[in-house]
Amino acid sequence: MIMHLAASGDLWSQLFSFADYGQLLALVKNSIFAGAVLGVVGGLIGVFVMQRDMAFAVHGISELSFAGAAAALLFGANVVVGSLFGSLIAAVLIGLLGAKARDRNSIIAVLMPFGLGLGILFLALYPGRSANKFGLLTGQIVSVDDPQLGWLIGIGVVVLIGLLLMWRPLTFDSLDADVAAARGIPTRFVALAFMVLLGLAVAVSVQIVGALLVLSLLVTPAAAAMRVSSSPISVPVLSVVFALVSVVGGILLALGSSLPISPYVTTISFVIYVVCRLIGVRRERGSRRLVSQAG
Repeated sequence: MIMHLAASGDLWSQLFSFADYGQLLALVKNSIFAGAVLGVVGGLIGVFVMQRDMAFAVHGISELSFAGAAAALLFGANVVVGSLFGSLIAAVLIGLLGAKARDRNSIIAVLMPFGLGLGILFLALYPGRSANKFGLLTGQIVSVDDPQLGWLIGIGVVVLIGLLLMWRPLTFDSLDADVAAARGIPTRFVALAFMVLLGLAVAVSVQIVGALLVLSLLVTPAAAAMRVSSSPISVPVLSVVFALVSVVGGILLALGSSLPISPYVTTISFVIYVVCRLIGVRRERGSRRLVSQAG
């Protein structure tokens, strides 16, 4: 019993240890700022990812983003630039070749293992610290230095401006592409422009939560928001709030442990989704009950 309690205590100290928390907090201010930017970007673009049924595309882009970042790490180049390069290649390929859902899914299914295998090859050849290798997959809490923060903020601003400029045609195209095309909206251009913005957002996300868990910020918050609201205003706002809580909360919790940031971010994001889903189910049952009573 005593040994079990001691083991539990050791496990708890690995998960949460807030000794010298104030001093450590100052070391990750760049990560918190970057996480806040990512929360806003991921929350907004995630709404369109859900509307366009492109969650699978996010994962496919993240694999090539990982390969680009791993190549940059191996050859001593800027990791953010490498991640951007890989993301944009994947996004453009999916946008150009995957006009139809069936074609898009098959292209993504081809790109994912290729990107992951290429990234693993580059990491296997990299002679540096193993923490750098692991961080590309699962994120690093102290990996964001001043130059990287500048890159991440710049990319985030570009994505936000792009979304705001094309918000209405993108919304129309996401809800009904055929009607949007009939109304004169250049749906092909809108779809490709969105894929480029998505590629940029994925590249930003990989720097914080790693390539394997990007979905927790670009899909889960928006999916949770759509479970509790259908308002065109409330859904983006809730999605951004959920993403901010997930990533900033994950960073603050990871600061007090020796574990990577991603388990905390994904757990918070998942809990939010479960709560929202339960709320949505309860509302649906209440609506059905009212309808049956009225009938």
